[in-house]
Amino acid sequence: MPKWRSKGNGCEIMSHSTYIFLDESGNLDFRASGTRYFVLTSVSTRRPFAWFNSLDDFKYDCLEYGLENESFHCATDNRYVRAKVLDIIGRHLDGLYIDSLIVEKRKTDPVLRVDKRFYPEMMGYLLKYVLPREPNARAEEVIVITDTVPLNKKRQSIEKAVKLTLAKMLPPGQRYRIMHHDSRSHYGLQIADYCCWAVFRRCERGESDYYERIHPAVRSGFDIFRTGKEYYY
Repeated sequence: MPKWRSKGNGCEIMSHSTYIFLDESGNLDFRASGTRYFVLTSVSTRRPFAWFNSLDDFKYDCLEYGLENESFHCATDNRYVRAKVLDIIGRHLDGLYIDSLIVEKRKTDPVLRVDKRFYPEMMGYLLKYVLPREPNARAEEVIVITDTVPLNKKRQSIEKAVKLTLAKMLPPGQRYRIMHHDSRSHYGLQIADYCCWAVFRRCERGESDYYERIHPAVRSGFDIFRTGKEYYY
């Protein structure tokens, strides 16, 4: 359990947890009509979340302007909102660690393309890299929060496969919990969405403008099927 300390006439929690927010871009369609790449991105950070107040203020600015968005979502936000959210993220990169796993889908073995294997195993490879690294090594617990699994009809079976896969792939003794929450419930997931979208656009379309805004916090980008140059920084 987390520890508490006195603060005036009340108490506040002493957080010894690292949070990893995960999101994906691209689709799971392996036909020629699908996206060329599938990207999983993690954003690692610890409390207090420096960007919370700025995003919260801007959310209400948007409501007062007349927008009815419940949350920020890079692919559907208008250009003004997108630019402002990226500006807020760019001003709060200290303490953020961004890692991506990049999959060129046509290189994926057909056996691995099954939903119950592809999504859980790609997540496992990313977390296998991310979990042992700073600031995670100093944390008593790592809390992993993903957006809800994209395949509604198969969500329960895929979430079960994620837990089984991570149990096999991750280092023994690493204390972690993994949860699947709607992105509307966490600004951290919305930031992961923006970061993942920026990496995806760089891979899929060669657009680097969005990526350059987050680049100072990018720790790694792992192209899982590329030999020789596996990471870019």
